[in-house]
Amino acid sequence: MLEIKPIFHALCRSKVGAVLLLIQIAITTAIVSNAAFIIQDRIAFLNQETGYPEQDLFKFNVMTFGKDVDLSQQFELDEAMLRALPGVESAAQSSSIPLSGSGSASSFNLKPAPQESKSVRTAYFFIDEHGLDTYGVKLISGRNFSEDEVLITNSPTDRTTNVTVITEALANELFPESDALGKTIYFGDLPLKVIGITAPMKGPWLKDSHPNNVALIPYIQSRTYAQFAVRAKPGQRAAVMKDIESLMLKNYSKRVINNIRGLDELKDEYMAADKLMMRMLIVLITILVLVTALGIFGLTLFNISKRTKQIGTRRALGARKSAIINYFLVENALICSVGLFLGVIAALLLGQMLMQHFSIAALPPSYIAITAVMVFFMSLLAVLGPAKRAANISPSIATRTI
Repeated sequence: MLEIKPIFHALCRSKVGAVLLLIQIAITTAIVSNAAFIIQDRIAFLNQETGYPEQDLFKFNVMTFGKDVDLSQQFELDEAMLRALPGVESAAQSSSIPLSGSGSASSFNLKPAPQESKSVRTAYFFIDEHGLDTYGVKLISGRNFSEDEVLITNSPTDRTTNVTVITEALANELFPESDALGKTIYFGDLPLKVIGITAPMKGPWLKDSHPNNVALIPYIQSRTYAQFAVRAKPGQRAAVMKDIESLMLKNYSKRVINNIRGLDELKDEYMAADKLMMRMLIVLITILVLVTALGIFGLTLFNISKRTKQIGTRRALGARKSAIINYFLVENALICSVGLFLGVIAALLLGQMLMQHFSIAALPPSYIAITAVMVFFMSLLAVLGPAKRAANISPSIATRTI
């Protein structure tokens, strides 16, 4: 028999410890369930597919200070030299680098500005016909830019390009009920005909509201500061990166080559805050579970010390060791059940608050259920040791004070 009534009366006589413990269990359940969901969400975010062969791609910056060179011609020579290297698959000058946390975005519309029409936030790259191959992105329909469609200029006023290649996500958002291929979209008041649609590829910001919306525009404005993207052959990126500075300076010496970084490095740097938050949440969960377990362990030891004579009397009257153990297990289960009930309510409220203030997805009930089961079994394990100790109290304890 579980003897619920005597256990309940015993808890009422020493309710301060029980109340503190059930509050601790409720807080642990609420925080751990939400923290576990956030950790899982961050893991999925960190491991998401970006559409790029990150281990093979790298970028570098070029700062030209020489005045005796035509930048457009020089950059074309640089690209040709890079693509001819034995360890390189392709290379291209790019206005910004994906996954780096730095780039350009604007609204792409169905009508020219300032006319009102459907508008979608989109990251865009100014790049040439080698861009798709350099980034390792495949076309799923349409075609790539031709060499004649790429506008290369030293003047910021020359904007006559009229074609673009966009991602499938952007195409579906702009034209949900029809094929975007061949349609015209507007970059401000500049009309751009969609000539190709690519497989998924991410923009510069993975945390952007529309990270999958990317447009490639065949426009290269040669400036003293430029960025190049290079895709090396598998396993050869490190060797190419090591020689890239000397090779570029050999091509033209009056410039500085710096910030040679792998795409995976840029991504890791961009996601550093998310990784730190995930580690902190793991530490928080560990501490909370340990503190709760120690709290249950300590309260049980305290109750045993207060009831030593009572336990000894029960043993003298014939109570089995298993009955003593069951008594403390049931007592703990009652406290834990009330704490878990309050914890489930607190977890739902905390989840709602996080969703409203931090745009986190709604907390799935499965996380609360798994956390509650984990906390319940952890509490039973925490009380099992002290309960066995209580069961070993000798019946002679009951007569020592007589």
